[in-house]
Amino acid sequence: MKRLKKVVLYAVIAIVLIVVIGISYITLALPNVGEPEDIHVTVSAKTIARGEYLANHVSLCTDCHSQRDWSKFAGPILDGRLGEGGEVFDGKVNFPGSVHVPNITPYNLKGWTDGELFRAITSGVRKDGSAIFPLMPWPSYSKMSREDVYAIIAYLRTLKPEHTTYAKASYNFPLNILVHTFPKKASLGTIPNPADTVKYGAYLVNAAGCMDCHTQNNNGTMVPGMEFAGGRDFRVGNNTIRSANITADAATGIGSWTSAAFVQRFKAFSDPSRAAGVSAGDYQTIMPWYDYSGITGTDLKAMYAYLKTIKPVRNKVIKFQANSFVK
Repeated sequence: MKRLKKVVLYAVIAIVLIVVIGISYITLALPNVGEPEDIHVTVSAKTIARGEYLANHVSLCTDCHSQRDWSKFAGPILDGRLGEGGEVFDGKVNFPGSVHVPNITPYNLKGWTDGELFRAITSGVRKDGSAIFPLMPWPSYSKMSREDVYAIIAYLRTLKPEHTTYAKASYNFPLNILVHTFPKKASLGTIPNPADTVKYGAYLVNAAGCMDCHTQNNNGTMVPGMEFAGGRDFRVGNNTIRSANITADAATGIGSWTSAAFVQRFKAFSDPSRAAGVSAGDYQTIMPWYDYSGITGTDLKAMYAYLKTIKPVRNKVIKFQANSFVK
């Protein structure tokens, strides 16, 4: 019996040691995507214009990294506060931790090299080597072309410096350990010829991170087979908002839409000053229509062409439930 107890004790000690060693490796050695590249982005009017288009209307860096006015429909960005950060993801929106979206104006990025910014955008690793949780869709940005990421960096350098700082991100257990394993080396793509409408549309849809929001998510993992089928839950105030089905299903998706109707849906939100006011419990959406409305008609048509090739998924989504978190 004593021998059995010793065996059990040694086994427990061994398991504890393995767990400790494993956690130590994950938290101390990861993420490991390599050192930031020694790059220097060449700045030109053309590069900055491309970066402004991507950051403000396609990849929406400035949407997430600015504060939005949720007293108005679709939450347009608050005037004069582009890139200052400050949106909070915590228990109030069912996030397992606390993340203050950081300031991405030159005030906060002045100490970052272009290589460090490139690594953060495409691989999910900060200047200090810590992991960026993919609330920021860097897995999608990692497939963008090098020149497009360079353009975004060039544009961010031109933003008006906003003197704001926020607390570092913190995560609940076990996410505080798992987050170290998320960053991956970039697998950069190329910009397809716009004449190849479907491929070019696929590039834009990826750069816009459409699949991230329009796919149901289970504990941080997209549900297989439900890509673009909508139904992902978001919380704004006490309300539940769900993303729309944008597959080609005719009954529950955009299968019955024409290209013109798709473009018009976006262009209807071209003037944020006309955003309707909403009260608690009124229909609301997190879809940043006022930013996406700046996508060119040609690019929207290409995105539509690609979305129409996606496998239709029958998934009827209840997009809004008022006061669903009121007890």
